[in-house]
Amino acid sequence: MSAEGALMFARYAYPPNALGYCGPAGAEAMLRGDATADIARRARRFEGAWSYLEFLASTAGTPDPLDERVVEAYWVGGDLLAGVSSESLVSFLTTRFAGQSGGTWQSATDRALPHHTFQVFEVYPWAGLLATTGHPQALSVLDQCRIRTGVVTAVSGETATVESRPLLAGPAGGLVPGAPHRETVRWSVEGWSLLPGLSAGDRVALHWNWVCDIITPDQAARIETLEARYHSSLRTPSA
Repeated sequence: MSAEGALMFARYAYPPNALGYCGPAGAEAMLRGDATADIARRARRFEGAWSYLEFLASTAGTPDPLDERVVEAYWVGGDLLAGVSSESLVSFLTTRFAGQSGGTWQSATDRALPHHTFQVFEVYPWAGLLATTGHPQALSVLDQCRIRTGVVTAVSGETATVESRPLLAGPAGGLVPGAPHRETVRWSVEGWSLLPGLSAGDRVALHWNWVCDIITPDQAARIETLEARYHSSLRTPSA
């Protein structure tokens, strides 16, 4: 088990775990950077994410789903996504996600990717709900559940002000990045964080109301490029 891979997984998986959306109870354990073996055990109980990690690890020829390259490919993007068979992924997920209704993943044999954007926009039902009803909650969930990028403008204790671009319904249908706006997010809880610190000017990855990591311009570009694949394909009632 890669300790660095386990920590990277925890940085991105903690926020939905803390909100009760996925993973086992006791999300605070995900912030214990000195307990990577426990994080690795907990990671197996994130049924959706763990399925993709196992698929990526198998494709890459590594026995460790928490290999740092595997974890980064799922949350951020990376070379391991190149050459992945979409048809094979859908076949794999058909067994793992048996009985899971909603979404368009079962017909995605020409475009499926073992990346978090695919889980958000094609496995979860929210994109379909947005396309058929234009429901504002669906747009809000898609905006927050995706991994998005931002730049820190100020830090105050365990919160930070970050400038990011929200996801909006486009005037001609689909989804578009909105104008930059400022939001307040957390990066630490009662002194627990997997980041050594945070400063104004840091480029960061965000998941729900949490700063997951400080990222490079290349990592930010990968996140934004992979998400953009879905924007024009999602059609809202205004189309």
